[in-house]
Amino acid sequence: MPKHVSILIPKGHTSLVNIVGTHQILNQVNSFLLEKGKPALFKIELVGLSNPTNQTNGLFSVHPEKFIADISKTDLIIIPAVHDAPEVAYSNNRDFVPWLQQQHEKGAEIASFCIAAFFLASTGLLDGRQCSTHWIHADGFRKMFPQVNLVDDKIMTEDNGIYTSGGAYSYLNLLLYLVEKFGGREIAILTAKTFMIDIDKASQSPFIMFQGQKAHDDELVQKAQDYIEKNFEEKIQVEELAKKFALSRRSLERRFKKATHNTITTYIQRVKVEAAKRSLENSRDNVNEVMYGIGYSDEKSFRNTFKKITGISPLQYRNKYREAPGRV
Repeated sequence: MPKHVSILIPKGHTSLVNIVGTHQILNQVNSFLLEKGKPALFKIELVGLSNPTNQTNGLFSVHPEKFIADISKTDLIIIPAVHDAPEVAYSNNRDFVPWLQQQHEKGAEIASFCIAAFFLASTGLLDGRQCSTHWIHADGFRKMFPQVNLVDDKIMTEDNGIYTSGGAYSYLNLLLYLVEKFGGREIAILTAKTFMIDIDKASQSPFIMFQGQKAHDDELVQKAQDYIEKNFEEKIQVEELAKKFALSRRSLERRFKKATHNTITTYIQRVKVEAAKRSLENSRDNVNEVMYGIGYSDEKSFRNTFKKITGISPLQYRNKYREAPGRV
């Protein structure tokens, strides 16, 4: 029996790319298998709350094939990204919630794409579980859902039958993962080659632009953050930073971690690495010159820290993101 896949059609400003891309790729997997004389792997249906389901941008509407009341049991539920504010997305689509909870209790697996993690978390099904979302929204997600274990550097997560993907087009990597899980490595590689998707990607760290976690009310910590960001070229010592703000090291570290979700040392490293990334993208300095420019003197320490945060080496980062000469 093929796996029944329910692609949800939420109300609001939904990612049509997520919907159409998922529908196309899973149907193509079926075509590959039928060409080999094998049975289809998926039965795919668009499932919504109304027909048509109009999108708030006014340009598109989607016609679900089924309503949730028509689906007594499904195997895999896909939740595309909804670009409305989280509270608006939840209000518009709250009727999905009991159905999602019931289906999961019956054994259905659930996959959310990008910022659909906000809606999924609102159902309570992510409590105590790992998840990913777009790295831009990581701070807001943690603030709204402290009971969820957000791993914002991951392109995808799997935790007891619930899957999530990171930012934007990383949903393709989660789709490939699901194709491989249910259909095997061979069909996943064929799908990756056909759609030209980079298989086996697991991290969105190279894409993350660190902008400092400032969405908190601790003015002293904000001053400490500002100092770090303005003096990243120096070797900033946590003990000296604490003295500067007339706090014990322990008190500053506690307040800093509570406000930013980073230790002071990690925050300093992330600020320095972000500066290094900009230099590698835009300057002609070699890696060592970039390293000295952000206050590192130990080459091994710099490379290890850079790779820990971005997932790739400084040279790999430069080769990947440096603007090509003459490019318009």
